[in-house]
Amino acid sequence: MTTTLKQRLREDLTAAIKDRDELRSATLRLTLTAITKEEVAGKTARELSDDEVLKVITREAKKRREAAEAFAQGGRKDSAERELAEGELLAAYLPKQLGDGELAEIVSSAIKEAGAEGPRAMGAVMKIVNPKVAGLAEGGRVAAEVRKQLAG
Repeated sequence: MTTTLKQRLREDLTAAIKDRDELRSATLRLTLTAITKEEVAGKTARELSDDEVLKVITREAKKRREAAEAFAQGGRKDSAERELAEGELLAAYLPKQLGDGELAEIVSSAIKEAGAEGPRAMGAVMKIVNPKVAGLAEGGRVAAEVRKQLAG
């Protein structure tokens, strides 16, 4: 039987606790809590699929990046560094992100496919691009690239 992503997180948490790795154990605990919270949200409790677990991890990693930015702007360097470290730790569980060149290529082929011109076509292009880059590029990055190519 293959281990699910959630099982892998639990096993890594156990190892981190045994190694007394405070950063890793705290980060994994928070992530597993977010997964559990997602599982019990709604009318009935359910087990999340690996894809759904990936979405939760992606969301948690994004929270860490945003918190790090906020701490850095607020002059709290040590808190910002911890948030960045937690984000990097979570990134290890995510699929490799697309590079700028790969993303630009996907967006330009989607623009051709949609026959789109100008900023008004953004929605049509995003509908084509999003399924292709799901989990491989952050939404804000994708939107910025689409905007840039439609404007240019």
